[in-house]
This record gives sequence, structure tokens and C-alpha cells, in this order.
Amino acid sequence: MPRYWWVNHKQTVTQERGGNYIWSPKRSRNGRRNPFYEFMREVAPGDVVFSYAHAQVGAIGRATSFAYDFPKPAEFGKAGENWSDVGWRVDVDFVALDEPIHPREHIEAIRPLLPEKYSPLSVKGLGQQNLYLTLLSPQLGTLLEGLAGPNLGLQLLDADRANEPWTDEAPAALHEWEEEIEKQIATASSLSETERHRLISARMGQGVFRQRVLERERRCRITGVERQIHLVASHCKPWRVANNDERLDGENGLALTPSIDHLFDKGFISFEDNGRLLISPVADQSALARMGVPTGNPFSAGVFSHGQKRYLDYHREMIFKESRVGG
Repeated sequence: MPRYWWVNHKQTVTQERGGNYIWSPKRSRNGRRNPFYEFMREVAPGDVVFSYAHAQVGAIGRATSFAYDFPKPAEFGKAGENWSDVGWRVDVDFVALDEPIHPREHIEAIRPLLPEKYSPLSVKGLGQQNLYLTLLSPQLGTLLEGLAGPNLGLQLLDADRANEPWTDEAPAALHEWEEEIEKQIATASSLSETERHRLISARMGQGVFRQRVLERERRCRITGVERQIHLVASHCKPWRVANNDERLDGENGLALTPSIDHLFDKGFISFEDNGRLLISPVADQSALARMGVPTGNPFSAGVFSHGQKRYLDYHREMIFKESRVGG
């Protein structure tokens, strides 16, 4: 079943609704976790997003991607000048409501369904200004759908649309970002031809990066496959956000079979420093099991080097699809 989310994006509502996405930093200005940014990590395709700004829900959308890291949109301009350069993005198909929902007019029905923690509204129906994204109960989501009523003319929330398969292709925006980085490397006068070739090859886990990874990793951490032809050199800290040294560092990689590489690259799995396998709550357990991931009993992927632990820490903190929201 899809889940219901509430996004409060007054500063950037025009850009996000118009661009069919939501975007947040990964951390607060002080570097600490922010629960309303952490929630971005658990949005899944098919989830419903209520867009709130200027005291009204003016659009409702359906998520079409999981969260992925992406630069702060240039169209934000001066909004969020203190936000980090790279944050979370989720693609959402928004449909504007002809008659926006004004929560204050329906607060008597809404109030009993507001979450005790991380509520998007005050008991008087006013928006919480420090909130970006929060999870709603099915009961509150259903109530808001009913208040929208016939405004959902594109059948955005019907059952058939909710069960449509989603594509696993990398979002176009993410591909364009990586292509731009590759162009910058290809034209960098400060790099030799050999360096440019090595860095560009590393984007696909090839060349000297693959060689360095396979010098350290002899088998897939999950499946145990040893034949190098069946192994992928997978970055822990993604190529797009790494510096040039990190892009070629063999300790920034694991040898994985293609299906396990897919899960690790997309943040559906990760590893603790002690080797314990972590599985994202948004991952499909049955699909993971068919791909060779042990989903029942605790599983250890073995020992990691000090350097690998440093990169895995980044993967858990910035890539793994699990919000670290307490309570």
C-alpha cells in the first residue's frame, strides 16, 4: 500500500510543483540530522504527497522515484542560501487542485488524526514552519483525499495507478548531472589525458578503479561469487560526489555481482562496520531474496578495512534508504 506524505515547501513551492519534484538538504545548517529531511529517504514510487504552502494544500502528487542525491536546484535562487549543495530529490507527478484544501476550515475533522510527533499542523490548523516532509497516517491521508474530491481529475490516486510498475532506470536529472561532471573532467586542463581517462572510466566501475578494487575484494560480499567476469566494482561513496582521489581509491569500492551492485548503488542495502548486512525498509523483501540477499537471519559480509569503513560510513549516512528518525 502507498504511504501518505505532507510536504511544506512555502519557499520553493513554485519551483518544486512546476518541476515535479521535492528537494531537501541532507543535514541542517549545524550538520545535524533533521527528521524532516531524513523522511525523504523512505519515500517510494506510488506514495502520495500532499503539497502545502500559503496555508493550503494546493496540489497532490504521486512519487515516481525513490530519493536520490542531487544538487540544490539552480531555480531556487536565493531561497535556502545556507542549504548544502547536494541534497535529496524525489520525483513527484503533481496535479494542481482547482479548489485548494484549507486545513483550518476542516481542523475539527483533521485534529484527531494528526500525529503526536512531527505533526504538519498545529491544533489550530496552522502549518508548522520548521517542517519540510512528514509521514501521515492512512486515516489522515484518506480524509485529505476525500476533501480533494473531484479535483483529482487525472485519477492520480486510483488503485490502478498505485499498482503501476515503476522504472529502475536512473532518473534523467541524475544522469544529466553525472554527464556534466564527466564533461568537466574531459576538458580539465589540469589533468593529463591518462588521468582524464581513468576518472571517466571509474564512473562505470572500470579501468584502474576496478583493478584496485579487485586487488582487495576477491568475491561478492553477499553471494560469494569469485569469477571476476561476474563481478562489478561498486563505489561506496558515489562517483558523482567523490573527489578525484576518491573516485580511483580501491578502498572506496566493493566487488559485487550485478544484482547486488544494483541494490547497493541504489541504497536498498548497506553494511555496518562489523559486516552486518543492512536492508532498507523500502526494499521489497521477496525480490531481495530472489536476488540472493539473505533476508531472514542476520548476515555478516565479513571484515572491512579501515579505509572501507570510512567510505561505508558515507554510504550509510548519505545513500542508504533508511531514515534515522527517533521515536
